[in-house]
Amino acid sequence: MKKLKNVGLLIGLLLGVNLSTFASEADLAIPDLHEGTFHIFGTAITSWDFLFYGALIIAGTLCFSLLLFRQIKRLPAHDSMLKVAATIYATCRTYLIQQGKFLLMLFALIALVLCIYFFGLIGQSFGVVIQVLLFSIVGMAGSYTVAWFGIRVNTYANARTAFASLKGRPLDVVNIPLKAGMSVGLFLISLELVLMVIILLFVPREIVGICFLGFAIGESLAASALRIAGGIFTKIADIGSDLMKVVFKVKEDDPRNPGVIADCTGDNAGDSVGPTADGFETYGVTGVALIAFITLAVEDPHIQAKLIVWIFGMRFLMDFLSGCAFFINQAISKRLYGNKKEFDFESPLMRLIIIAAVLCISASFFMSHLLLGDMVEITGNPANGSLWWKLAIIISCGTLAAVLIPEFTKFFTSSKSKHVKEIVTASREGGPSLNILSGIVAGYFGAFWTGLLIAALMTGAFFTAQMGLDAILGPHASIFAFGLVAFGFLCMGPVTIAVDSYGPVTDNAQSVFELSQIESIPNISEEIKKDYGFTPNFENGKHFLEANDSAGNTFKATAKPVLIGTAVVGATTMIFSIILLLEKVGLLKLSLTDAPVLLGLICGGAVIFWFSGSSMQAVTTGAYRAVEFIKRTFDITKKEADIEDSIAVVKICTQYAQKGMWNIFIALISLTLAFAFLDPNFFVAYLVSIAVFGLFQAIYMANAGGSWDNAKKVVEVDLKEKNTPLHEAAVIGDTVGDPFKDTSSVSLNPIIKFSTLFGLLATEICIEMRSNPDSDYSIFIAIPFLILGLVFVWRSFYKMRIPINK
Repeated sequence: MKKLKNVGLLIGLLLGVNLSTFASEADLAIPDLHEGTFHIFGTAITSWDFLFYGALIIAGTLCFSLLLFRQIKRLPAHDSMLKVAATIYATCRTYLIQQGKFLLMLFALIALVLCIYFFGLIGQSFGVVIQVLLFSIVGMAGSYTVAWFGIRVNTYANARTAFASLKGRPLDVVNIPLKAGMSVGLFLISLELVLMVIILLFVPREIVGICFLGFAIGESLAASALRIAGGIFTKIADIGSDLMKVVFKVKEDDPRNPGVIADCTGDNAGDSVGPTADGFETYGVTGVALIAFITLAVEDPHIQAKLIVWIFGMRFLMDFLSGCAFFINQAISKRLYGNKKEFDFESPLMRLIIIAAVLCISASFFMSHLLLGDMVEITGNPANGSLWWKLAIIISCGTLAAVLIPEFTKFFTSSKSKHVKEIVTASREGGPSLNILSGIVAGYFGAFWTGLLIAALMTGAFFTAQMGLDAILGPHASIFAFGLVAFGFLCMGPVTIAVDSYGPVTDNAQSVFELSQIESIPNISEEIKKDYGFTPNFENGKHFLEANDSAGNTFKATAKPVLIGTAVVGATTMIFSIILLLEKVGLLKLSLTDAPVLLGLICGGAVIFWFSGSSMQAVTTGAYRAVEFIKRTFDITKKEADIEDSIAVVKICTQYAQKGMWNIFIALISLTLAFAFLDPNFFVAYLVSIAVFGLFQAIYMANAGGSWDNAKKVVEVDLKEKNTPLHEAAVIGDTVGDPFKDTSSVSLNPIIKFSTLFGLLATEICIEMRSNPDSDYSIFIAIPFLILGLVFVWRSFYKMRIPINK
């Protein structure tokens, strides 16, 4: 039976299933939520009722996100722009359907593994297994749904934003993409909360843990596939389109360029689909991890229930307050900019983040005192009277990170930053060479300061946890504190998603404007005046869209370090779980004087650099094919590109995105298993190394890419020097930065989480094998997986190379 269990778990790992929590969530005893009672403003309410009515309120914010969606859809836009937006949506729809088929194939394998595990290994009933599979589908469908919703909102908003720019009121150009982003953010977070509360309240206590597990499996599956494939797709298209500006000396988003439609599709596939699915999964998995820790670390079911409700109560209130922050910011922006013809497009976005942070931090203390202020009466320990404000401080450390990281990122990526201006200055005399070098400098400095900021905030959480939290949370309270910091990162999740989703709308709006060729339509000014009641100003409209796109680039860059920081902080907690597991069985021996630990640190760094190279290699080869095709079919004499040629570019992008993703997934899973079975202490060091190297590599690449992107915008918008040697240097730098910021850096988030999750399960299997020397086959498992992993590492370059034409 023991060997059968090992085989079943190994099959799960081979298929890429997130099964790392079987040892905990499968047996997780969620308390009866009717036990915990709260006295709120003189009224007694059970934990169950609090969660139920809170979920109803959040269902209201979900409906509100749909209302924002409807408001965007009803905004006016000219038919020429609506046709372009419809074409972009059609290609996005084709891409998502293709990815959906891919997900269904993966889920079929996962369903088989889950059946083997639950039927054959732990003897669950048919009804229980069906429920687990159902919630796996719900989790996968949740990630897929928010990705689809994001694309649908964005492809409505892009045409409306482009048309609004013609009115000469720049505030409209900001409000529409911000409203679209807020619709996506509220939909994502509200849907996640409602689904988790349904599982928590209505699933029987004895199986709620494994149903949460199934939900997390589905989320992770969809998020990883959509994030990595989308990152590769978008940059193949972007590079293929941008290089035509240099080759043919044409304008941005020239309608004759067959790569422009693919570029617009990629903006949504990489900058909307990936982040929304990733955010949905991260928000859910963080919640499940905190519930698991509370259930396992706290013995009293009454206190367990109170702490679980406290977590959800905080999320309910912060979701609601994020929506309030949007309206407050809208009112302030209208008062400040309503009649202005020029203003800084970044200001309303940053103000939204600050308002949301102030409201959320205030809510942390209010809700903590409201729900946990009676801990002295419950526990009989006077020291626990301060629990509420200590937990609020720890969460506030994470919320501060979500504010300060964007501000730090702007120092290196904003079009007004000294680093971006340095890139432009260097490019004027040094061309592409100094452009690239200056961008690398911005990336390195950004990684340094952001890394120190995250370390400082985690240190604050650690010292707060040392102030007596162990009385409630046990000896490992500091690890729970790190989990709460990750929770705090995502407290204002709707706002973080909103400013991230702002970018693809502004980018697409600029493309829609050019592709519609609205300026060349006969009598268009008179038509717009008659039908819409204003006289269009096309030059001002172009300027507003380009300046707004620069702001979108900046805030896309600010969201990336927030998500990667969440992944690293969460990985720290999971790595600690492996350490406890090894300590329990006497296998822990972490010392820098031990060779396995040093070798693990080196190998972790090696894998991060391989992944960065392999993901960019997929972009490089795909972009080569796209450029080759576009140059062959680009007809300068035509008014616009043939739709068949545009679809062909989309197919090239999809082909190389999926090809690159397969190589990466198989290599990563194989290497993780190989290292886990080689030596447990080697593997712990390897995971620590992946988290640390991954953090700094991701932030470096995101900041460098963002700085190159906005340096190009400075040349095009502020200096108005298109089709000059300076512009050519800026475009080349931007194409280098594209896979930096939108492929490799963002994909390191799921890579870090996956490696740690798979590793936890593999370590459990390895420990079980080593407990009986007669059945210790770990080395015979490690070597084949190592060979398999290295074969796919080899394939990720040598089978993805650009072919040499003889």
